[in-house]
Amino acid sequence: MPSFKADEASNYEQRITRLVPGYELLHDLTAAQLKTLLPDEANILVVGAGTGKDIIALAQLNPHWHFIAQDISDDMLAIADQNFTNLGLSNRVTIVNGPLAEPSGEHIDAALCLLVLHFLPDNGDKQDLLNTIRAQLPHRAPLFLADLMAPETEFERESQLLACRQLGLTEIGEQRMRHNLLHEFYPLDRMRLAELLAQTGFDTPHHYFKALGFTGVVCRAD
Repeated sequence: MPSFKADEASNYEQRITRLVPGYELLHDLTAAQLKTLLPDEANILVVGAGTGKDIIALAQLNPHWHFIAQDISDDMLAIADQNFTNLGLSNRVTIVNGPLAEPSGEHIDAALCLLVLHFLPDNGDKQDLLNTIRAQLPHRAPLFLADLMAPETEFERESQLLACRQLGLTEIGEQRMRHNLLHEFYPLDRMRLAELLAQTGFDTPHHYFKALGFTGVVCRAD
């Protein structure tokens, strides 16, 4: 799993919009569903919070929501912490630096795990993360999960790369992305994702976002 250190952390928000077609739409659709589902007083767990962009947008959407921002990158969380301080959000965010631990006992109303799972091999690591997220959630709490998925057509990956070039990805960036697609990512197909979610205590995933190689689903803790 990448460490997102130094320049990788500071440049993340500029790069990710060129690597994920529909990146902004994915987050807008996720936020709309959270706004629909959650009460005004809610706690949201954000797994792989990165530089805090998701949390900042959600905090502006509802001034009463509180957040747990988890990430394994010190540098990403340092940027997030500064962003929260600059915007006066620090009192609404608990930062967890490192892997998710045992449940703290705090009630969690929903969890987000966006563009994280594909970095983990399907050797038990994906299942471990989903088990840890499930342990944080009460019955029927939603999990919003978005990930790079296995291609569903023989031309999907090439179309995905073309879309990224149209979004501003450079030739060097495309070469790196091609390498990562083959050697650094561990995408699942739909059946395996549904199987993993069932094994870790979630119900049937429902798709709410699809943009070439990327899919967003929502499911609930059984």
